[in-house]
Amino acid sequence: MNAQELSQYQADAPPSVVRLEIEKHFSALSDKQKRYSHFISKASFAGTRIVLRQVSPESEHIYDFILALHKAAGGDWKALAQKAGVDEQGLTAFLQYAAQFLGNAGNYKSFGDSKFLPRCDESVFASLASASPEAEKHYKATKGAIFSADKPGLLHLGFTDDGHLTTYYPDSPDITKDDIRAVSKWMENKGLLPENTRLRKTKDDVFELLIASATTTIPNKGGDIGKDTEYVISEGPLEGKTVKLVYGDYTNEMEAIAGYIRKAADNAGNETQQKMHLAYGESFESGSLLAFKESQRHWIRDQGPMVECNIGFIETYRDPAGVRGEWEGFAAVVNLERTRAFGELVRSAPDLIPLLPWSKDFEKDKFLSPDFTSLEVLSFAGSGIPAGINIPNYDDIRQQEGFKNVSLGNVLSAKAPDEKIPFISEADLPVYQKFRDAAFEVQVGLHELTGHGCGKLLQETAPGVFNFDIMNPPVSPLTGKPITTWYKPGQTWGSVFGGIAGAYEECRAELVAMHLSCEFSALKIFGFGDGTVDMDGEAGDVLYASYLSMARAGLCSVEFWDPKSQKWGQPHCQARFAILKSFLEAGDDFCKLEYKNEDLSDLEIRLDRSKILTSGRKAVAEFLQKIHIYKSTGDVEAGTKFFTDMSSVGLEYWGTKVRDVVLKNKQPRKVFVQANTFLDEATGQVTLKQYEPSLEGMIQSWAERGV
Repeated sequence: MNAQELSQYQADAPPSVVRLEIEKHFSALSDKQKRYSHFISKASFAGTRIVLRQVSPESEHIYDFILALHKAAGGDWKALAQKAGVDEQGLTAFLQYAAQFLGNAGNYKSFGDSKFLPRCDESVFASLASASPEAEKHYKATKGAIFSADKPGLLHLGFTDDGHLTTYYPDSPDITKDDIRAVSKWMENKGLLPENTRLRKTKDDVFELLIASATTTIPNKGGDIGKDTEYVISEGPLEGKTVKLVYGDYTNEMEAIAGYIRKAADNAGNETQQKMHLAYGESFESGSLLAFKESQRHWIRDQGPMVECNIGFIETYRDPAGVRGEWEGFAAVVNLERTRAFGELVRSAPDLIPLLPWSKDFEKDKFLSPDFTSLEVLSFAGSGIPAGINIPNYDDIRQQEGFKNVSLGNVLSAKAPDEKIPFISEADLPVYQKFRDAAFEVQVGLHELTGHGCGKLLQETAPGVFNFDIMNPPVSPLTGKPITTWYKPGQTWGSVFGGIAGAYEECRAELVAMHLSCEFSALKIFGFGDGTVDMDGEAGDVLYASYLSMARAGLCSVEFWDPKSQKWGQPHCQARFAILKSFLEAGDDFCKLEYKNEDLSDLEIRLDRSKILTSGRKAVAEFLQKIHIYKSTGDVEAGTKFFTDMSSVGLEYWGTKVRDVVLKNKQPRKVFVQANTFLDEATGQVTLKQYEPSLEGMIQSWAERGV
């Protein structure tokens, strides 16, 4: 790989370091609520080393190397560099890399899954390491992986048989996609959930399912599928092979997490919260995901808490198979003022959802009104912080019991100084800058609540039992004929659509938000306009900024498409690019990419504001209808082909010229400096410490976190 190709993998210089402001909201909590949030934060961050091991084999060693150097520096990085013979430029390169590493909880970008490399020679890191025996020990343990780029495939996370890197299938160089699919099918048939597992294939062709748990032996009550730990498969592609359940993956971390979460239970504000944390504790102790599902049921019932949280192996984006979860956990304080707007959105959802382009046959029989709150994040452990969350991800709970939505206010509002905005025309820049935050809040609200919250999966819930009239099946609006596909017993949305499920669902939710944001009654809920159609007023400005933002996000997304493998590295980006293509293919000159220079250096988005409610919305509705019906009916063949075609990049125009200009204009992604809380055991008082939004402040915050 030449220097120009490698340049796209270099760490941001500098990364965009911003602080999550929380002090005002935390101070308003009672002492008990502060202790409650403290223990949830401790439990969440106690899983940091799990996340590091889920990213790459070297990440945990890099983490310890950074913290050892911080300890050796004693607050004076310049003195440490001088002692090591490293100049100011070299020290800056190290600090920039370290801050980006900590912000991503690993040496692969949480948004894009591509590796990032220091902007200096390897000798700089080696010299710094020599200043501390402890740092040198950890640096040597990385085995050169910080800088290694000799195998281009390993610069991206993905399946090993595609030449990429994954730690979800450790010590298994010979494991194939077919192996993983076959074990997943076996697990599905047995009723064993995959989120807290890893899969290892031994030299003897034994498939070891590594279950995250504090216990290292089969739980006294038995596991989720009984007391057996070895199963010899008698049929199918695994015939004659053995699947072995191995408890105690991440045992030290899971023990610490379970301990902290039980202390959170002791400080819970009500019985529902207490039951939730005790179920969490049982899950983390025993490895039971059935217990975890119980925690999520209690979580849904904990309506309107002042301190909100969720913790566990949640999102499955990073597993190339799309079924195993990455560790994450958060504690956040409710912003009561912004939550009122979201409460109104929840109340309006039953009126908004029927406006979507499908009949009631493809919608839940009853909208289960969720809790929807605006939160200010105190702590968020994981590889990255989203702007909004809609969980739990278990379809049976979502369909029958409900879900929750949260919008993370201080993540949305965090701004980097002197942020550049390429690809927006000079004429559009004022309205874009003024209304993009408002547009994003509307988008997040509609995306999480109505997007992820709408839709019915047509299922055979048990042999011969259906959640629709099988004798008179719904008529598909795509064919005009009765449906012929649905989910079979034991199948879930994730198990059927597999690795493409994450990007597909994000696209569907984004499209729902784009469709419903055209409803001025929805914009009124957020405080824009009076509910009447007015494209020239403030509500029209928000709508225009929303469509501009989506078009720009789709354009910038090609950064996360790899021309060598011709694959996407980020589900949200794949989704947004597909939506941009639908804008461009809408016709009627609705959306165009304009440029005069052959190298596209003057590329700008031109989007006709006057056609959003006609050509724009029509394109969105047609795209949304297809993607929704395919999901609802479990038509994985048609759905996968359609979505793959819509998100296809190609090498000639998008994959070369457009991608090149996007890479030249890419802006550093934000990394967040989070506060720490400290408990005085004698008084029971919890204090908060915030840190400077700087490279050094980021490292200090992690060093004082003590994980």
